[in-house]
Amino acid sequence: MENFFYKQPVPIDFGAGKLKILPKILEKMNMKKGILISAPSMVRSGIAQEVMEQSEGRIVTIFSDIQPNPTVNNTDACAKMIREYECEFAVALGGGSILDCAKVACFVASTPYGTADFFSKKRPITASGIPMIAVPTTSGTASEVTTVSVLTDTENDIKAPIASDFFYPVYALIDPELTITCPPSVTAVSGIDVLAHSLEAYYGKKHQPFTDMAAERAASLVFQHLLTAYHEPDNIEARAKMSEASVTAGMAFNLTQTAAAHACSYPLTQDFGVPHGEACAMTLPSFWKLNSQLENESERLNAFSQRLGFKNAEALADRIDEMKKAMGLKMTLEDAGVKTEEDLDKLVENSFAPNMLNNPVTMTKESLKELYSSLK
Repeated sequence: MENFFYKQPVPIDFGAGKLKILPKILEKMNMKKGILISAPSMVRSGIAQEVMEQSEGRIVTIFSDIQPNPTVNNTDACAKMIREYECEFAVALGGGSILDCAKVACFVASTPYGTADFFSKKRPITASGIPMIAVPTTSGTASEVTTVSVLTDTENDIKAPIASDFFYPVYALIDPELTITCPPSVTAVSGIDVLAHSLEAYYGKKHQPFTDMAAERAASLVFQHLLTAYHEPDNIEARAKMSEASVTAGMAFNLTQTAAAHACSYPLTQDFGVPHGEACAMTLPSFWKLNSQLENESERLNAFSQRLGFKNAEALADRIDEMKKAMGLKMTLEDAGVKTEEDLDKLVENSFAPNMLNNPVTMTKESLKELYSSLK
């Protein structure tokens, strides 16, 4: 007998050109004085200013000092601006880094504390911050429908997720047209991250029927449309399908959490500079194969692979590698900058984030080192 709980409180408003209705949404939600948290590229292209101008005076300032892997300092600076302008709401327009930073900043701004207090779990997260509307510009993190943000504490050299039900945006406005300007490298890295979210949600220990359904739909869309979006950036159909894949994967992994490939990705990004999605993809095929060999998982993972059109789980994993190759992503540890035995030991040591425990196969330092070594 199944026994599960499913929750997705964020309204999802999806469609090409939807950014145009943002002023109406602000009006309907009675939002009067807010901040636009956006990417430096959105400011450079003029889109951020345009959104501010169209808000009919409701957006009063723009914050864009956010790094690709957002830091605790970025979040504190954003929270400071929210307090200074006494903003009652935020619109976050950008990729995963922007949304992650914004979610935490909106909460931190409503407290007298800094981000580090909550990131280190010294203080609990006990209430919502100011409401935030999330407008993603990449098809990747699904941060617009999840409770989680990934931040980097540069002082203590830690990259980790911070999550709370109080981080949910109040509205997700998903306009695939915004992803057309993504450079091919961003399309590749964020798109392969969607696949990691889907497959990890499917094999993660916390999976359940509703998350399985979303994970399978999302993975199917990525296999069908990612390479088209990569090779034909202006193909709005492929872009829309990847936007759909991203948010659908979010509806899965938000509840299951991620697993081993994500745990391994943190040191690959933090210590070796590999972009997040690419870092997840380094070990994703290996973990799919490994988990599919587990007695009580084998049937599920092979059946899933077959429903997606592959001969078996191994063939699905091989296809991920083919896609990575086609998009010029890193294939070996050496590509990733892991060149010495010392590098490898450091990588293994730092790969045991809590989401490693969500993997069906229990990993040890020895078994993980073996898995990494097969990537040479």
